[in-house]
Amino acid sequence: MADLGSAGKLLIFAGACLAAVGGLMLLAERVPGLRLFRLPGDIHIERDGMSIYFPIVSMLVISAIATLVFILFGWLRK
Repeated sequence: MADLGSAGKLLIFAGACLAAVGGLMLLAERVPGLRLFRLPGDIHIERDGMSIYFPIVSMLVISAIATLVFILFGWLRK
């Protein structure tokens, strides 16, 4: 069983990562060239009084970037 100190460090790191991603998402809205969540392939359906949005391609891009970041962190820890 892991001690509470390492669990606390993990929670702090996860929180910092979430805050960084949130900050980047706020900044991405203000940069005209960045169109994340409006990429070709993202599905947006509007009907009478209803709107549905499926950011399929945007989620694939975010997943690929996250995978590369985790691989880099794993490589640096060795």
